[in-house]
Amino acid sequence: MADDMRALWNREAETFDEAPDHGLRDPGVRRAWADLLLPMIGPPGRRVADLGCGTGTLSTLLAVEGQHLLHGVDFSPEMVRRAREKTAQVDPRPIFTVADAAVPPLPAATFDAVLCRHVLWAMPDPSAALAKWSELLVPGGVLILVEGLWSNGVGLPAAECVRLVEQVHSDVELRLLEDDAYWGGPTEDERYVVRSTR
Repeated sequence: MADDMRALWNREAETFDEAPDHGLRDPGVRRAWADLLLPMIGPPGRRVADLGCGTGTLSTLLAVEGQHLLHGVDFSPEMVRRAREKTAQVDPRPIFTVADAAVPPLPAATFDAVLCRHVLWAMPDPSAALAKWSELLVPGGVLILVEGLWSNGVGLPAAECVRLVEQVHSDVELRLLEDDAYWGGPTEDERYVVRSTR
């Protein structure tokens, strides 16, 4: 099953950045994500783990706009190859590792922020993944989850995501992402971000 999923995402990598919120090629969409995420992470130079990083678009954004130190993890070698290619001229240059985002091979209590976009819903054991991600954070570090419940029924309702995060952190904030600017156009999905502090 893991090999099948890896092969699927390797194929998806070819067109992954065509979605406005994946590639952030539109300046307005890119600005919307920068304005959302940078204040959540904090001052320049923060250590950020981007789990399920895909082609590295958010890692690139945070490294360029926030001068943050990024370490991306994705289990698709093709996604990681494209992420490394995309960030070849970025300073500070993100580091990317091919590994399972559920159990990222990163040192505990090292990161000021852990960012996961559209990843938690796909975890076979979301509670275990959240516990592992929380261990990566320094005291006071922030966990940022961008998730959604898509119109086709796939995904994670906001209330369920909050409930899961409250199992590991008591300080949990939910913000609905209803502005079309994040997605490059209208959407009928429930899309949101959950931010919590260790």
